[in-house]
Amino acid sequence: MTISHSSIVEKAADATARATPVSVARRVRGLSDRAIAWLFIAPAISLLLAINIFPLLWAVYLSFTNYRANRPNAPVQGVGLGNYQRVLNDPDIWQAMQTTAHFVFWTILLQTVIGFTLAYLIDRKFRGHAFWTTIILIPMMLSPAVVGNFWRFLYEPQIGLFAYAVSLVSGIPTSDIQMLGNVSLAPWAIIIVDTWMWTPYVMLICLAGLRSIPDYIYEAAEVDRASPWRQFWSITVPMALPFIMLAVLFRGIENFKMFDMVTLLTGGGPGSVTEVASITLKRAAFESWATGRASAFAIILFVAVFGLANIYVKALNKVKQR
Repeated sequence: MTISHSSIVEKAADATARATPVSVARRVRGLSDRAIAWLFIAPAISLLLAINIFPLLWAVYLSFTNYRANRPNAPVQGVGLGNYQRVLNDPDIWQAMQTTAHFVFWTILLQTVIGFTLAYLIDRKFRGHAFWTTIILIPMMLSPAVVGNFWRFLYEPQIGLFAYAVSLVSGIPTSDIQMLGNVSLAPWAIIIVDTWMWTPYVMLICLAGLRSIPDYIYEAAEVDRASPWRQFWSITVPMALPFIMLAVLFRGIENFKMFDMVTLLTGGGPGSVTEVASITLKRAAFESWATGRASAFAIILFVAVFGLANIYVKALNKVKQR
């Protein structure tokens, strides 16, 4: 004898109803659908407030004080906008911001160009495209810790495969290829690793945009005798542009707070040439223990990212409405 799924659900509902106390049942029966909806999402909202909103408000409060986390019992005094003034007048912080902007610009540029190119090629659905798509996605699935240690080994001048490959092509001795120890090459070493790891992510978003373009548009263009080059610039790029901009937004926000990859590869060195804003923030908070000043720096970074992202989203919405 078979029991239908609906009968099982009905029996479970009846059992739950019988087990519900009468007082609770009367209260629930008197609630509106809106109240019941709020009853279900209230735990999630409470958790969100506890994990995200409260720490943000607490950081705002600390940014106006001289609080130090290594001296929790010391008297806390308000300093007004003093922490913000020190942060904005600190040349080291401005240097870290320039380094961060350098990373964000080049990683986004390379990942967007390479990712869209790969997506365009895979969208052609050549023989074996599914296999190559899986291979390309592997770096994105790895842990940043694994990727950082893996590339640190590859960059070793004596035994690393990267130095060997460059030496094979250029003829430069492997001992002279100091990717992580050279002031000029260290920033590019991190850019290469981040591009290798996250280009597949951009490729997936761009591929979704290309697959969303209806075939009849290309068929109509062929009827009008539009060349493939004309179809690419008049149909493919404009219709995939919102997806490209979305990928740029996601990667821009993530790369602006880049920390783990830089820490694993260079630790901010050599010197401070690869010290991005997140590393400067970490050193101010957990090495100098200037918790108030670090909180002010964190709030400035948050406002900067939030403001730029908000402007960018407005531009993205205009592109979608075209």
